[in-house]
Amino acid sequence: MRIGRQIAMVFNLDKCLGCNTCTIACKNVWTNREGAEYMWWNNVETKPGIGFPKEWENQDKYKGGWETTGNKRKPLKLRARTRLGAMANLFYNPVMPQLEDYSGKGPFTFTYEDLHSPEKKKQQPIGRPKSLITGEEDIEITWGVNWEDNAAGTHVTGKKDVNFKNISDAERDALLSYEKVFYFYLPRICNHCLNPGCAGACPSGAAYKREEDGIVLIDQDVCRAWRYCITSCPYKKTYYNWRTGKMEKCILCYPRVETGQPPACFHSCPGRIRYMGPLLYDLDRVAEVASVPEDQLVEAQRSLILDPNDPEVIAAAREQGISDDWMDSARKSPVYKMVVDWNVALPLHPEFRTLPSLFYVPPESPMITMLDEKGVWGSDGEWIPALDEFRIPLKYLSAMFAAGNEEPVKVALKRQLALRQYKRSEQVDGVENLKVLEEVGLTKKDADHMFRLFSLGFLKERFVLPTTRREDAAADPFIERGFMGFDDMATDAPLKRREKFHVNPHRDAYPSRTNGYVVDVDPSKTGGAR
Repeated sequence: MRIGRQIAMVFNLDKCLGCNTCTIACKNVWTNREGAEYMWWNNVETKPGIGFPKEWENQDKYKGGWETTGNKRKPLKLRARTRLGAMANLFYNPVMPQLEDYSGKGPFTFTYEDLHSPEKKKQQPIGRPKSLITGEEDIEITWGVNWEDNAAGTHVTGKKDVNFKNISDAERDALLSYEKVFYFYLPRICNHCLNPGCAGACPSGAAYKREEDGIVLIDQDVCRAWRYCITSCPYKKTYYNWRTGKMEKCILCYPRVETGQPPACFHSCPGRIRYMGPLLYDLDRVAEVASVPEDQLVEAQRSLILDPNDPEVIAAAREQGISDDWMDSARKSPVYKMVVDWNVALPLHPEFRTLPSLFYVPPESPMITMLDEKGVWGSDGEWIPALDEFRIPLKYLSAMFAAGNEEPVKVALKRQLALRQYKRSEQVDGVENLKVLEEVGLTKKDADHMFRLFSLGFLKERFVLPTTRREDAAADPFIERGFMGFDDMATDAPLKRREKFHVNPHRDAYPSRTNGYVVDVDPSKTGGAR
């Protein structure tokens, strides 16, 4: 059993305010510069809708993620390409979003200088839309990162939402009508998947997954902007910087994570919907789990996660050099509780088979209320809706979070409803109703802990992060990369795995054309060093 380490996340959609504070925090820290105007490493979408970029969930169009082959030796293949197909289209990638899919006619700002100018004018000045790329003014605004915010235009764009695939057209149109419309917010960042499509598709090997914490990054020195990572990422969370000619993506604020601090978007969230903690998983079973039938993907991914309290796992982790700090944090991880113990958090579109490390607590419906004859809000006796009374269709949620399998979604929602009923009985009736917890497989201890994390959890309870022990790291993130692309496509020499952290590139043993990577040399000239 090889143990992998992964910083994982949970977003509680039942609490998201749709305020986009996380989006602005990320934008100001990472992508507030030339070439990155259209990039939103963190964005908050309103569902139903087609999202950002347009129709990113439609893999019939974009060919993202993996698909099964039926071959036991190679059970998975990228949906986007084969090696021969990639070579044929190396300088022209036809399957990826265009700038119009992100920002309409381009990212824009407004002519704020007109508002700040002291020059006297005959009419009230206004801020006119202005292109951030060309500088053209008075451009037409046709799309943006939160164009569908608060269900604006959902009756039009919502018809292309692929999550309605299990719902008839007539029922879909009814659900999108004003009387029956539903919506909820979906914040999205890079999922830092266990089986990332971006790393698997990169011809130059620039996209890689760090071994010490599972964060997926792109080496800017190695990147050649082939853009296959855009195509093969089904969540469309890699971007091309037109100024630098390199690919960029969410780095999960790893300089902060390494010091035990949560990323900027996590720390800034007013609704406290975000949770982060380490997970341990079985590296040897990743391909096996990613290739199971769609209706088994959620449970299979949960089975991949190892119990940090298991003596066998503890012994294997100690043998493989995993620090006690990491193991202690894994035991306290709120992500493990929500994903494995309570089964209330689900992966986004598991059918893409990338095994995302970001999980979502599905949204509930609001309390049942109505106006009485005196115009006072009240209820006919039952405040909390039953599962079949939810405004958000179960089929829609299952298409998003369980590849169409309704059972995992039902379990997650029933346990949230049971928590509501239990706390209401405790706080309003004064008598704890433990029966509702027993019916869904929860204990009083589980419910109290869940309530604590969901509503009142402090910073250190929501974010449990071990600090990085660089002296114990098996590899240096600046020199260690994944090798999943074309090994022989480097311009100077094949990519080689570096064996030493401190190498003098001027020595004869390591000529500069190898870029500091170890190659086969004559031991007699290097004193036996390799």
